[in-house]
Amino acid sequence: MAEITLNGVSKSYGQTKALIDIDLAVPDGAFVVLLGPTGAGKTTTLRLIAGLEKPDTGDISIGGTRVNGLTPAQRDVAMVFQQYSLYPHLTVRENLSFPLRSPILKTPEDEIARKVAEVAEVLHIPHKLDNKATELSGGEMQRVSIGRALVRDPLVYLMDEPLSSLDAKLRADLRVELKRIHAELAATLIYVTHDQIEAMTMASHVGVLDHGRLVQFGPPREIYENPRTAYVAARLGQPRINLLPVGIMGETAPPGATRMGLRPENIRHGEGREATVTRVEHLGDQTRLHLKVADHDVITLTDPHSTLAPGETIRIAPQNAIFFDADGNRVA
Repeated sequence: MAEITLNGVSKSYGQTKALIDIDLAVPDGAFVVLLGPTGAGKTTTLRLIAGLEKPDTGDISIGGTRVNGLTPAQRDVAMVFQQYSLYPHLTVRENLSFPLRSPILKTPEDEIARKVAEVAEVLHIPHKLDNKATELSGGEMQRVSIGRALVRDPLVYLMDEPLSSLDAKLRADLRVELKRIHAELAATLIYVTHDQIEAMTMASHVGVLDHGRLVQFGPPREIYENPRTAYVAARLGQPRINLLPVGIMGETAPPGATRMGLRPENIRHGEGREATVTRVEHLGDQTRLHLKVADHDVITLTDPHSTLAPGETIRIAPQNAIFFDADGNRVA
């Protein structure tokens, strides 16, 4: 079992509070994505779980064992960083086997060969095993970097924005690969990103962090449809949610509401308030309309074959709107 629990965990660096009283329970076998902008506390959370940092307060448990006093090696976790962290003078085979040659693990040579071969198959790079790391493409180098974690077969995998330095196609390809690998290993994996597409497509659970606080945790669909705050609502969804003053479309708002959240797909066309088209984005499978409604910008989706052009007007009305108070908290 490799469930991970953080109870009342806080961490400061000087006067900067990186994490504030975090409570988090990661189920065994979950693929958890920690989501938030730079400075939200995502990487600090990973480093605390890995044992690279010590919490100021609180307890961290892995598999039911409190690990606060254990070294990174004793915790049996593997971490993948944004940089490739490969030894350029070694072959892929040597890079993959390097973690297994640790004096702590004392892995027999035949076992090393078996594990390296298995991981190479999982990562679809068996034909690259005798290549030097410098002879690989960016995507292949990142696969090897991930393989260095997989080959150890740890209790927990920790990944800190491992795809952010890759181009869009490679990111999309490796997202699929990581999801497949996780399904095959049935391992507990915590993955840090600021990319909401990665969160929606890969995660079984999403944790949204804001200035060191965990503001919501749950399945991505649940967080997308039922955000507790306007901040959380803006973290998931592409295009992002429209946050507008209440009453702008003549809707009835609940008491205490000051802003309406309206997903682009939750805007009806052909009725309601008049809006002016300012920009049209044809994206193949969908068309995004950028509108102006009473000096407020609104993005909505329409027919991929729409012939609307900037300067034209349409009518729009809200459906399934969500409402927030002045502090950004959900009221309905």
